[in-house]
Amino acid sequence: WGFGSEREVRRVVAGYRERGLPLSVLHLDIDHYDAHRVFTVDRERFPALPGLAKELRDEGVRLVSIVDPAVKAAPGDAVFDAGVALGERGAYVRDARGRVVVGEVWPGACVYPDFTDPVVREWWGSLYEERLAQGFSGLWHDMNEPVSFTAFGDPSLPRSARHVLEGAGGDHREAHNVYGLAMARAGYEGLLRLRPAERPFLFSRSGWAGMQRYGGTWSGDVSTGWPGLRASLSLVLGLGLCGVPYSGPDVGGFDGFPSPELYLRWFQLGAYLPLFRTHSAIDAGRREPWEFGPEVLEHARGALVERDRLHPYFVTLSHVARLSGAPYVRPVWWAAPGDRALRGCEDAFLLGDALLVAPVMESGAERRVVRLPRGRWYDTATGRAYEGPGPVVVDAPLSRIPVLARAGAVIPVRDADGELELEGGAPAPGAVGRRAAVAAWVDAAAEGEADDETDDKAD
Repeated sequence: WGFGSEREVRRVVAGYRERGLPLSVLHLDIDHYDAHRVFTVDRERFPALPGLAKELRDEGVRLVSIVDPAVKAAPGDAVFDAGVALGERGAYVRDARGRVVVGEVWPGACVYPDFTDPVVREWWGSLYEERLAQGFSGLWHDMNEPVSFTAFGDPSLPRSARHVLEGAGGDHREAHNVYGLAMARAGYEGLLRLRPAERPFLFSRSGWAGMQRYGGTWSGDVSTGWPGLRASLSLVLGLGLCGVPYSGPDVGGFDGFPSPELYLRWFQLGAYLPLFRTHSAIDAGRREPWEFGPEVLEHARGALVERDRLHPYFVTLSHVARLSGAPYVRPVWWAAPGDRALRGCEDAFLLGDALLVAPVMESGAERRVVRLPRGRWYDTATGRAYEGPGPVVVDAPLSRIPVLARAGAVIPVRDADGELELEGGAPAPGAVGRRAAVAAWVDAAAEGEADDETDDKAD
């Protein structure tokens, strides 16, 4: 929250380029809107947004736009007027007496589309044409619990507010938990209609069971601090087990000022999560790696370069998730469900079935204990082999977090020239050989080869 002008966007992109930092996307928050009104652009600060988006995309950087559900209640506003005129009852949530419910959000007095009405979903999805015309490659939904600012009580719609609920009718007690899910469905289906040749990229602050059909999610306003860092991993693990494989936190926390060490450790964790982005409140300082000093910049560059190198592996995991439901990020016990000692491990995770990632979750730590599943595991930085099951102590210098590769695993990566390369770990005794492992990986990935996400999915 803070890329509020074309000049600032260019400054940030140039900062990454000048420092040799890989960059694939910038997310524009509400400060690119005209007076915070959804589906608008501040023409003074972004005089030629489509041209800027095309220029950046040609350089490999995409733009993703925030979309809030609240519509400014102002006659003359194009979106508001279109919603009022929609169908027989209009697009907006009403109270028990049939009056449109009004709440307070960023633009001021606002009304709320009823996404539990199929007619409203189709209308809302059509509005994304404006976002695509501005050059955005994807969307992120925010404030969609939905939020209404209040001095006290529940900061959402009144429980008595009425919803269509797919024709069944009901109040907000029934609709609240599915509101964000239904908004995601509206956006997803709208993007499919408007841009059928590309996969929709969408993630949402709120959702419900089935959210993975339409997109991913992120942490929302996670608190800055070591507990927030630990909660970020718990969130991604829990969502994955609930069927939502694509998620991630606000790296560095949303609402405060992380120390250089905390920021770096959060950044290193984020590099191994599906959704990897820095984001914070507009008054919480900048989150670019160079803002935290030369040492953090150097180590953050290493994390970014490794993330970029592992891009083919993330693409592979996305296909695995689509075909099987298995999340990218898995609890360590996933490798050995019968090992009860692994059940309590909440500070490490498996990235697919090949890598075990052990982030640093406390200040000052330069070594940490990792509980390994059965088998041989290789430290990807030192090459040292460890035998599981059981706990081992590994080095965790400020420059990196421990990442161990399972013996016999074959991992698709980018080489120095950007070409696909298969990287094999030394096989454990009696395990499948490298050639057979490569063949197995090729067979598993063959279906998705033509559907590679390298160019279409905002990282």
